[in-house]
Parts: sequence; structure tokens; C-alpha cells
Amino acid sequence: MHYKLDILAEKGYVILSDYGGTPIPPAEWESLEYLDWKSGGDTNFAPLASATGEMDCRGFWDHGKPDKFGLWTSNSEIAPTLVRYIGGVAGNYGRVRVIKLNPSDEPTALRQLHRDDNNRLNPDGTGWVVRSWLELDNAPGQSVFILREDKDDPATETRIRLHPGRQLVIDTERLWHVVWHPGPRPRYALIASWESDKVLDDWIRRQVPSQRQLLGAGG
Repeated sequence: MHYKLDILAEKGYVILSDYGGTPIPPAEWESLEYLDWKSGGDTNFAPLASATGEMDCRGFWDHGKPDKFGLWTSNSEIAPTLVRYIGGVAGNYGRVRVIKLNPSDEPTALRQLHRDDNNRLNPDGTGWVVRSWLELDNAPGQSVFILREDKDDPATETRIRLHPGRQLVIDTERLWHVVWHPGPRPRYALIASWESDKVLDDWIRRQVPSQRQLLGAGG
């Protein structure tokens, strides 16, 4: 048994207000060292925090630890604004990385629907690990986050339009998910694993938009 956030109980995800902090220079994600690691499509990942502090995309369980207590990699020195963003949450993070997703068509994206293995080796009685997304760059109005409770049932599907600055928190071990990115250029986003606790809950609730903002977002 793990502690889970009430705010994620109904839907398994929450859309936050768009990022409004210090502008993030594109060089911070364009200059990172990326590894050829496939997950949810034709992807490369730039680890900012890993299990050991090395440039490693593998699960923390390969090092005998749950997806918590991440250690900064050399990439973190290139992306100080992204590092401050993570620090601003003040929670217990595990994997932190930037995804580079190359374009695909919709059928190809749907074949990549998957759930994450976030809680392997996560001790009972501690917080359930979920993930956050900060959209950095894409072709505006193009990318779509696809979420399903049942992988094979489109009736359980939610689609969230993505744009730079969009912030999400998702229980990706509960929901099948993938991003459909038609392109034409690659899409970049910051992904972080977080332990569910009061600190994360407080951060999420500070970021939840008003009903007026939600209606305007058209998500």
C-alpha cells in the first residue's frame, strides 16, 4: 500500500496552469547530451537526474532503488533554469530528463500506448510515484497527449492539446499514455518522477488553474 494524492484519484491526471516562471532559453534543451532510448515512439532522452548521477536512462531498479532520490548528471550544468524548476517543486524527485520526440502519424503513436513502471522497489507505506510534464517546444497546436484507462477502449480516452508551457501531472502507472506529435520539427518536454506526498500535493494545488483558465485552454 502506498500514499496516493486525492487530486489524482478521479481522473489519474491533472492539468496545471501554464508555466509562467523565468523564461527557459531553448539552448538549455537543445545543447543537452541525448541518449538513444526508445519509449513511446522515436525518442531520445537527455538525463538531468538519474539513479547514480551518470548519463543513464535505465530504471532506478537496475541500481536497487525506487524511482526517488535522483542525482544530478553533467547535463544539469547546461540547464540551470530547468534545474531550478525542479527545485521549485521542493519534492522528492527520481528520474528527471528531457524527451526529444520525433514526428509520427496517429496510428503509429497509438501503437505506442504504454504504462510506466514507476513503483518497482517502492516500499509499502511510502508515496506512490507519479510523473510531471513541462512542455518546452513543439509545433504549436499540433501535439496531443493521449490518455486511456483501458488501452483497447477509445471510449476511456482523454486527449490534451499540448503547447509550450503546458504543465501536467499524471499517474502513468495507472493510465495508458502516449504523445501524438505530427511535427514537422521534434517536440521537447521535461519529464520528472515524483514521490506523492504533502509537498507535491501543495505544489500541484498552487498550480491548478481557475475554471476560467481551463475553459480558455480548450484541453
